[in-house]
Amino acid sequence: MSLFMTRQPLINRQGKIIATRLRLHATANVSSTAVVDALNQLNDCWPQSERSIFVNFDSIPGDMGFLDWIAPANVTFEIPGTPFVGEHVADFVQALKDAQLSLCYDFDGQAAQAFGSGAQFRFVGFDVKQFSPAQLKVLLAKTQQFGIPVAFNVDSQQEFKACMDAGISAAAGWFVKQPSSTPAKQLNASQAQIVRVLNLVRQNADVKEIEAALKQDVALSYKLLRYINSAGFGLSCEVQSFKHAVTILGYEKLNKWLSLLLVTASKDPMAPTLMHTALTRARLMEQLGHGLVDKSEYDNLFITGAFSMLDLLLGVTMEQALDAMHLPEPIIEALLGNGGIYAPFLSLAFASEAGDAASLAEQAGMLGLTGEQVNRAQLAALTFADTMELG
Repeated sequence: MSLFMTRQPLINRQGKIIATRLRLHATANVSSTAVVDALNQLNDCWPQSERSIFVNFDSIPGDMGFLDWIAPANVTFEIPGTPFVGEHVADFVQALKDAQLSLCYDFDGQAAQAFGSGAQFRFVGFDVKQFSPAQLKVLLAKTQQFGIPVAFNVDSQQEFKACMDAGISAAAGWFVKQPSSTPAKQLNASQAQIVRVLNLVRQNADVKEIEAALKQDVALSYKLLRYINSAGFGLSCEVQSFKHAVTILGYEKLNKWLSLLLVTASKDPMAPTLMHTALTRARLMEQLGHGLVDKSEYDNLFITGAFSMLDLLLGVTMEQALDAMHLPEPIIEALLGNGGIYAPFLSLAFASEAGDAASLAEQAGMLGLTGEQVNRAQLAALTFADTMELG
């Protein structure tokens, strides 16, 4: 049995991720027992942040066996109307109450039965592919008393705006991947300064020269030290200066963390979500590379993932973003879609954000990875992105 997860960020009207939505995809005709077993095996690497994780079981058999999952405390179960119709409704509702689960009702044709069953929902979810903005407004007026309204599968900025205008609290989807403005002709001064520092590190310039460049923008030094000392890095002692960072990390590792400064240099309203996504891709690719590429390539896989959204984050074309940087050729090849050794890992990272489970399974198979390996890497990547202090 293969179980794969794809994800969507749940974003509020301020452009911040408030939850992650995981959609489960399993082999055809698999039993819910097998799915629950697979989920229980992932509990040890499940993100422990307070940020909620919605879990969608659409492609899993509808016998409600998922209630046997020993779900982590931050899980919100998405439930359709099907189990609220039939002779075992009372038993099912009692089981939900006994388990004290956080529930999201995925709005469908059985809404009257679901809302009248006595089950308590924290959220009511609407698939925007099923309802027009006008219909959403009407439905929200009728259902707000039953749970906080959220939208799913929002793919465009227009859909996101329509959802917010209708009264939706947050929307899940990848509308953030759409450019919010026409690309600029060049990097702004702050971005250009970060690139300059990055290039100095890659050239193994003298520590004093790099420190001098960093001191031209005090905010850069502050953010760099904050990242290095974050929980995501896991150092046993606090790094107090750039010179100290070089001593502990060395130039190669420092290059990886300086790259985060560029990723977080955006002023885009959706920047927090873009940064979180870039860092999730970065850690995911780094994790997936273990045992498949030489250890010396791990940091480059991380940087490839982190830089995969540079065009959106910096508001320039990818070619312009890369032109000023002296990056290794395999990173440039992957980011420009020209293949290379990092490209399969980047393709898998992209597939983990889509709803096409077949594509994800295919990309994993090309690298010889199992569903469990990919799922573990993705959950670890989410944990990493959650622990980084962004902005």
